[in-house]
Amino acid sequence: MKFNSLVIHGGIDGDEHTGSVNVPIYQTSTYRQEEVGKHKGYEYSRTGNPTRFALEQLIADLESGYKGFAFGSGMAAISSVLMMFNSSDHIIFSDDVYGGSYRVVSKIFTNLGLEHTFTNTSDIKNIENAIKPNTKAIYIETPTNPLMKLTNIKEVAKVAKNNNLLLIVDNTFMTPYLQKPIELGADLVLHSATKYLGGHSDLVAGLVVVNTEELAERLHFIQNSVGGILGPMDSFLLIRGIKTLSVRMEKHCQNAMKIISWLEQQDFVTHIHYPKFDRNEDAKSQMKHYGGMISFDVKNTDIQNKILSNLHVITLAESLGGIETLISVPSRMTHASIPSETRKQLGITDTLIRLSVGIEDSDDIIRELDITNK
Repeated sequence: MKFNSLVIHGGIDGDEHTGSVNVPIYQTSTYRQEEVGKHKGYEYSRTGNPTRFALEQLIADLESGYKGFAFGSGMAAISSVLMMFNSSDHIIFSDDVYGGSYRVVSKIFTNLGLEHTFTNTSDIKNIENAIKPNTKAIYIETPTNPLMKLTNIKEVAKVAKNNNLLLIVDNTFMTPYLQKPIELGADLVLHSATKYLGGHSDLVAGLVVVNTEELAERLHFIQNSVGGILGPMDSFLLIRGIKTLSVRMEKHCQNAMKIISWLEQQDFVTHIHYPKFDRNEDAKSQMKHYGGMISFDVKNTDIQNKILSNLHVITLAESLGGIETLISVPSRMTHASIPSETRKQLGITDTLIRLSVGIEDSDDIIRELDITNK
């Protein structure tokens, strides 16, 4: 099936027992066994649940992977992937990552002995220079959060393969509709499914897709052992959200391009961060469209505060990827956990604004960004 059909009919399509066109919500913790060890594929819902399994199959299909895994949050998914490594192992990370990823690596896993290096992965030489004898993986975001820097997945995959490293890609911003990391050489793909995959700001979830049976066995052991699983109700809601992913992403992208065109004409905007402006044409070619996330710097905090005041269509809030337009200040919100000096070095300024473009009428979004109306 092509993608627009796969989001609706991929994974487990409906329910063969009743003819329901939707996978039921199997709201159960345990399952009847005919005799010890003899069951119908399920024993306990931490280990496996039919609704969650349908979601996991669906995301594996959409990402062209071997197997999918659903977790209680994006951070639970990221943390579980990091648990696949041992103390004294070393991982290379994109320097401009989501603040929660930075925090869990630098504050939690460092204490457990996991070594790390943050570097600008847009330049392949930085990755090659960061490789150590104990390096086990490369972890990238592309585009990055919040500065929208691109990394060429194919190039990094070659470096990873040549050095026997795993390549992990956070694909939250792009979704499998716009970018397919596994097809480009990645070994694991991560999603904060809270965002575009859910799409309606009504659930918290994380997804991981792996490309081999060996990685699937390792990650399932961790998922089952640690237990950070997604419940059946949220699994059902996430399947429902994914069904409209294609049409939503098209509208997100259309609106974003209109807003970009408007921002380019505004004197109060000093810099726009958006994949369209990235100089790496090969990295740009790996995406179907540029996505619905925009970051831009303004001249001063007074202008920033003016934009944030008296909002009606746009919502000042954490998160992204919903049908509604969300606006945030990374330095004080999503990336506040990153030390100020590090933020300055990366370019995450105090006057940076991040916009998650929704699917409202683009004219209404632009009207609220226009400081001449306030």
